[in-house]
Amino acid sequence: MIIILAGGKSTRMGKEKPVLRIANKSMLLWIYEQAEKVDEVLVALSKNTPKTREFCIKERISFVETSGKGYVHDIQELLKEFGPFISISADVPFVKASDFWLIKKAFDGRKSLTGVLPLSIVPRDLSPIIYRGYAIVGLNTVAEEGEEFFKLTNPLLALNVNTPEELELAEKVAKLIYSPKLSKI
Repeated sequence: MIIILAGGKSTRMGKEKPVLRIANKSMLLWIYEQAEKVDEVLVALSKNTPKTREFCIKERISFVETSGKGYVHDIQELLKEFGPFISISADVPFVKASDFWLIKKAFDGRKSLTGVLPLSIVPRDLSPIIYRGYAIVGLNTVAEEGEEFFKLTNPLLALNVNTPEELELAEKVAKLIYSPKLSKI
């Protein structure tokens, strides 16, 4: 199962991120459409994201509500209720189905995998969270035992949309990637 984490407060953005639009599509749909190609998908909401809840109802997207007490607490709630799962933050719009397939294939259901990118492939204009020489991305697996890094190769996973400036950058990236002129080349 893939769970899209969409219950955060969005303090830096000041608005619910999952319903913000990039290239005329909500950020949540960018992720959901890729995830549903790979596995059953559930969106994790909280009292912090009422507009996202309305959006899920309108789009007939399955969701579950967490307490919204914070990332770690919500993850623990979801693990207790659903067992091991793949998680993706609702603010990583350029995740691909192939990224989900890679981490799903590596996941044994016992050990958590933290999605990372080698710094050498992170676009220079981005400022991801760096830990132990890797950029941490919002695609992970969640299990009961331990944790290890899982190297991914999609450099756009480093674009985590947390601020208005990052939203503007995501809009520019989407136009470049999905421009009809470029797709003909």
